[in-house]
Amino acid sequence: MSWIVVIGYIVALLVISIFSLEQLYLAILYKKTKRKANATLELTSYPKVTVQLPVYNEKYVVKRLIDAVCRLDYPLDQLEIQILDDSTDETVEIIANKTAEWQQKGINVQHIQRPERVGFKAGALAYGTQKATGEFIAIFDADFLPEPDFLLKTLAHFSDEIGMVQTRWGHINEDYSILTKMQAFGLNAHFSVEQLGRNSSGKFMNFNGTAGVWRKTCIEDAGGWQHDTLTEDLDLSYRAQLKGWKFKYLEDVTSPAELPVLVPAIKSQQYRWNKGAAETARKNLGKVILSKLSAPVKWHAVLHLLNSSVFLFLVIGAVLSIPMLYIKKGNPDFNLLFNLASVFIIGFVGMTVFYWIATKATAKNFSLTYYIKNFPLFLTFSMGMSLHNAIAVTEGYLGIKTPFIRTPKFNIVNKSDSWKGNTYLKQKISFLTILEGFMAAYFAFGVMSAFVLKDFGLILFHLMLCLGFASVFYLSLKKVPNATAE
Repeated sequence: MSWIVVIGYIVALLVISIFSLEQLYLAILYKKTKRKANATLELTSYPKVTVQLPVYNEKYVVKRLIDAVCRLDYPLDQLEIQILDDSTDETVEIIANKTAEWQQKGINVQHIQRPERVGFKAGALAYGTQKATGEFIAIFDADFLPEPDFLLKTLAHFSDEIGMVQTRWGHINEDYSILTKMQAFGLNAHFSVEQLGRNSSGKFMNFNGTAGVWRKTCIEDAGGWQHDTLTEDLDLSYRAQLKGWKFKYLEDVTSPAELPVLVPAIKSQQYRWNKGAAETARKNLGKVILSKLSAPVKWHAVLHLLNSSVFLFLVIGAVLSIPMLYIKKGNPDFNLLFNLASVFIIGFVGMTVFYWIATKATAKNFSLTYYIKNFPLFLTFSMGMSLHNAIAVTEGYLGIKTPFIRTPKFNIVNKSDSWKGNTYLKQKISFLTILEGFMAAYFAFGVMSAFVLKDFGLILFHLMLCLGFASVFYLSLKKVPNATAE
């Protein structure tokens, strides 16, 4: 039994370290290419563009979304806007009124409702694409507010081989709370270091589901939108790049959006992202391995597709770390193996450097103090979310199918705005939430064990896990006033 624990612990740390070193590699690539900013290109012609807005019960934010998109700076005779509305509540009436308002101003905006909500967002995009007349298709989720010059800045970067252009997400409510700051901290790293690092070096990158523009023929050539994964964006991205299409990432073009302000909303988003990534890996990993891509491109594509697995190995390594303390104490022969496992913690250095570079590039007021304060908080919160995300990843790999769960939107921009009374929030205590509370107690025991065994090598790790799970547990139970089921 002891050998099983030791081997499991070493394997978990090794896998985590491999993904951490991948992040370090992307950080190095980012530093090399950061100075080569995207050239400012001017659009010399105005191709027909369709803007798609997939919407499902978004009564709090749909007005501002439609207003922002209808104010895009583009020739009206070359602009088509599709509101792909699957709503079942008063959102339908809000959209109908807004659509009529902008149609009277000469905007070609269409309120499209399909007969059945088959395939959720992917199904809505596929339905709209069949009707789209644009050569290019821009997509925005309901919580985004594109700048007026979005199309002018993105379309200028399309050459014949480019199938998709992705922009960086901005955050209109980053300073609302610690939760929004932590989300921005992590997303900024993805949208600076990861995306630019991959794209600049010819590695596969992904469309992020929103704030990007597709060439319609690229979508069709890749097999169109498919709803057999929860991350239809990642799936289509890989199918398109395997077909030979190139993508372009524009770090200097920002598309503002709203961050979730409550843990239940963050959980629904994280669940979809992580389970969908695992489903996409299950679907496309073999195609990547068997493709004629170069070995480096294959290797980094494999790590990209499997990236969400890090949460699964984090949970395994964390859970086994406490028994490892007692095994080490009672079996001196295991000390060498324990120390060998500790060597792999070097991989965490890669993660630290990765977020240092990302934070330095994206933080509004970067300083060493800012980083020292925010990086541990982000890491602690991520640890607290690890069980939730690990279960999502496991379900994805096992092929367990679940519906597309939307992330509730709040229309919260300023600290004075309130989420209270949001009718899309679900208030329930799940078995997973109870498990998170148990994990907090388990790692509190790990902290206590450090004093009992007089071995303090992992006390900081266990303390962060304890605080992370305790925070997520508490915030998941925190009562949401007037909340009802979606």
